[in-house]
Amino acid sequence: MSTKDNQTEEKIFEAATTVFVEKGLDGARMQEIADQAGINKALLHYYYRTKERLFNAVFEKLALILFKRFAPVLDANMSLEDKLRFFYREHIDFLKKNRSLPSFILNEINRNPERLKKLISGYEVDKLWRILEEQHKEELQKFNITYRNIPQLMTSIAALSVFPFAARGIFEVIFEKQGISFDDYLEERKKFAPEFVIKAIKGSA
Repeated sequence: MSTKDNQTEEKIFEAATTVFVEKGLDGARMQEIADQAGINKALLHYYYRTKERLFNAVFEKLALILFKRFAPVLDANMSLEDKLRFFYREHIDFLKKNRSLPSFILNEINRNPERLKKLISGYEVDKLWRILEEQHKEELQKFNITYRNIPQLMTSIAALSVFPFAARGIFEVIFEKQGISFDDYLEERKKFAPEFVIKAIKGSA
């Protein structure tokens, strides 16, 4: 693929993400995405024949970026505490660059849960639970965390970084009144969140 093709696909990806986040799959129009990308509709259809294919491509590309970025979490040589610190640092950085992503996913779940369920089913999320349980079995047992309640732990961990972005509009208003920058808050959260979780886990022992 030529440099020009790569640049065009990148423009389409960015435009489609913007439109899909704002309007979802059902509300988005190919013409609107083409206009946002600065190309004609025929060229958009050349790259992606249908809106559904484009939506799937956007979701899959974001998922691939996310999974590649968090690959070190599967490193058996990294301690559980270091993995938590790594996760929050990388996850918050990723969401800062893709601030509308949590709203995009939540909106799509509400609009059509079955569609997103089919997309997500292609990724073995439960594999991560098995790997964590195998790599940190002794640590987790010491903290009374079993394979059965690892999903509880993981969703709680994710919520600490996702929720500020999902409710960003509210937080920004509140923080502004207190003279707090949302970006400064996010930088502090990279350190606060993992230590909060670590203390909570150790407190359950």
